[in-house]
Amino acid sequence: MTKRLAILTGGGDVPGLNPCIKAAVNDAIDAGFHMIGFRRGWAGPLNVNLDDLSSLEEWSIPLNRNIVRTIDRYGGTFLHTSRTNPQRIKEEHLPDFLRGSKECVKLDSGYWDCTQHVLRVLEHLGIDILIPIGGDDTLSYAARLDQESFGVVAIPKTMDNDVFGTDYCIGFSTAVTRSVNFITDLRTPAGSHERIAVIELFGRNSGETSLIASYLAGVDRAIISEVPFDIEKLVNFLVHDKHHNPSHYAVMTISEGATMIGGITIEEGEPDAYGHRKLGGIGKTTSDLIQELSGEGIIYQQLAYLMRSGAPDSLDRMVATSYAGLSLDLVAHGQIGRMVALQNGNYTSVPLQTVIQGQKRVDVGALYDKKQYRPKVINILGKPMFLY
Repeated sequence: MTKRLAILTGGGDVPGLNPCIKAAVNDAIDAGFHMIGFRRGWAGPLNVNLDDLSSLEEWSIPLNRNIVRTIDRYGGTFLHTSRTNPQRIKEEHLPDFLRGSKECVKLDSGYWDCTQHVLRVLEHLGIDILIPIGGDDTLSYAARLDQESFGVVAIPKTMDNDVFGTDYCIGFSTAVTRSVNFITDLRTPAGSHERIAVIELFGRNSGETSLIASYLAGVDRAIISEVPFDIEKLVNFLVHDKHHNPSHYAVMTISEGATMIGGITIEEGEPDAYGHRKLGGIGKTTSDLIQELSGEGIIYQQLAYLMRSGAPDSLDRMVATSYAGLSLDLVAHGQIGRMVALQNGNYTSVPLQTVIQGQKRVDVGALYDKKQYRPKVINILGKPMFLY
């Protein structure tokens, strides 16, 4: 019997998703499989109403070579994405047709778990294997479906590069490349106006993007999520850096998830339907304090979505295409409940449950000088390309 596969993209978009989808669809067709795409991540199967099959047109799409022919030329995901997690939904955000349904269970936390509905949709559509592409939140729900004995082969993506179990996630290289380019460009106004530039980068729990981008761009100081910092010490460093620079400026990066010693992670706005609040603002808080304590002029720039904009670089195209091929190889050989991965520079796969068994963070001792707030690679011999 011909296998029916489904693919979806969840969480924040990154460059490389479309090439991954295209390669997966083409490889599936070559293997004789059928493929559909769910739109808007896990919101796709969650919102399919089996009593109103017209909802299938809104929340899913049959995939073939013609539909995906040109999508790899663009960034983002043509399937669209969301941060939906069907096992953690606020009551007010439940689809109307699921209110009062026995397929949704209210949890002690007050959220609703609609996993039984998702499973029934997958069964009704005849989906044999699901290929979710996402970060730790998206893939944690994939791990839940695996626990429910549904066939899943997962692909990791996140520009923070923080999915546990793999050294590399789709989107990381392009995010670093974008960051390095913008940091380099921002040296122009910083030097012209003789200021201190504070550049905030994405990175909720892992500071790897800030670390690697600052390492490659040669910034003066880099603050990462893993190491709380002393603002007065940082200010002294930056003032020294500026006055010892012939062009009379200094540049620092900071992860959005960074904290000051004794401080808290800065979040803003109300939690969304799935409990997420928007991170960001530590760069602005830090730049204001630097200006107040030093009297120096400041340029503050939050790169944010610019880091994930546009088409992927060659490395992300390569990894995205290879991850898609590896995922279809696993499907063809009946190896489900796996996540494709890179470890020590080699393509491999790990049990999908690995995703929820730990957290991936910067190896501070090997890659960061927490006294000087700078990248510091202790020993590069034997390390893989991205130092992990």
